[in-house]
Amino acid sequence: MALYPGPLHTLSAAVREGRLTVTTLVTASIERLDAANPSLNVLAEAAYDDALEAAAVMDRGTRPTGPLAGIPTLIKDLEDWKGHPTRKGSMALRDVAPATSNGVVPQRLLDAGAVVVGKSTLPEFAIEGYTANLLTGVTRNPWNTDLSPGGSSGGSAAAIMAGLVGVATATDGGGSIRIPASFCGLVGLKPTNGVIGRWPSHDWIDYSTDGPFATSSDDLRLLLDVMAGPVAGDPTAPTKEFLAHMPRLDGRPLRVIAAERTSPFGPLPDGVDHAFHHAVNAFAEVTKTTISWRDAEGFFVDGDPDLDWFTVTTAEHVASLGRGWVEEHMSEFHVSSQEFLSAGLAVTAEEYLAARRRRFRYVRTMDELLGDDGVLLTPTLAAEGCMADGRLRPDAEIHGLPPEVYSTAMQNVTGHPALTLPFGMLPTGLPFGLQITAAHYGDYRLLDIADLVESAYPWARSAPGYESLATVLT
Repeated sequence: MALYPGPLHTLSAAVREGRLTVTTLVTASIERLDAANPSLNVLAEAAYDDALEAAAVMDRGTRPTGPLAGIPTLIKDLEDWKGHPTRKGSMALRDVAPATSNGVVPQRLLDAGAVVVGKSTLPEFAIEGYTANLLTGVTRNPWNTDLSPGGSSGGSAAAIMAGLVGVATATDGGGSIRIPASFCGLVGLKPTNGVIGRWPSHDWIDYSTDGPFATSSDDLRLLLDVMAGPVAGDPTAPTKEFLAHMPRLDGRPLRVIAAERTSPFGPLPDGVDHAFHHAVNAFAEVTKTTISWRDAEGFFVDGDPDLDWFTVTTAEHVASLGRGWVEEHMSEFHVSSQEFLSAGLAVTAEEYLAARRRRFRYVRTMDELLGDDGVLLTPTLAAEGCMADGRLRPDAEIHGLPPEVYSTAMQNVTGHPALTLPFGMLPTGLPFGLQITAAHYGDYRLLDIADLVESAYPWARSAPGYESLATVLT
């Protein structure tokens, strides 16, 4: 297990035991958000009055008992929170009506005792690996405010690593949990598709899923326990009985495969290459395993899941928003949204269906590679960071990040669970994330691995210059 409890365990226990009032905790979160948001820009909407009212109600009533009792929380502005608009970071949705119900995960967090203090920033429509849009501006990384926290759940990740809130929701359709977790130094999980029930269907129909990130492995486990479970309408969601018996590590030996890339996009940047090979060697020592290396060339045959991901997601996003609506509002979109959705407008039915069919080959390749007990190690990102506005270099123009930056889309295509762990630092001053991919439904096995790694190589619980929210108790 982790060396010491994470802030969610510490703070919720203090609330349940009467050592800390919800109002005190929520007030501290609001004060931190007010102080840090001008420099980090993590808030798409502040809802402080709602939060303080909810906290007062909890303090006046029976002492909270939930696993997230009183924990200040942000909802990513891609997810519905009843009574508040879901603007998705888009100027085209700036006047959208408030949501009439809560999304699946926001509701489960509320049921567990969380108190929502606002909504977090994201790139427009959650389609980018950095967090900047025309509606709320540029979100910055607490480790280095010149750089991006990643995306699309960038506002959530920055807020957690700066100790502004205890929980902030995240979604992952191509890396949107793992990318900001990596750049911000969090441990984050893209669960097996379906483990967290999905309703209504996502813009990227079955590639996207909700999932947790946290500052400690035990807090990550707590959040997955709260979020996981089926929902009516999700054809991929396993039963509660199945989820209760998902495999753990159980002391079984692991087969460990490492690859710098799974698509032939060229060599890794020097800083990433160094950090990755150091992390792989350390991982082998911690787990007492031998590493088997694979080359990117020939990893997948008869197609490339990273390129097919782009074909499928761009087409599905246009279909979700509506072709006519996209064409009508194109001039209001951020440049990266224009590029992404314009590509989707050009995808033919034959191209889309061919990419969908190739998915089965990719899944088979990964299933045969991993078997029942194997894991694949890769860098979470093949980049040392990017400017806060999305440029890879200060002299570049703003566009979407190129495909060679990403190492995360394949797992969304195949549905396998993938974990990113903080494991060293990059030359830019950002944390390096080691990505571990496991067999389907090996989610808790990944969390067991996170426990082992954190015990041997503990990572920072907050970015330099910030404090964990748990310091409210000191």
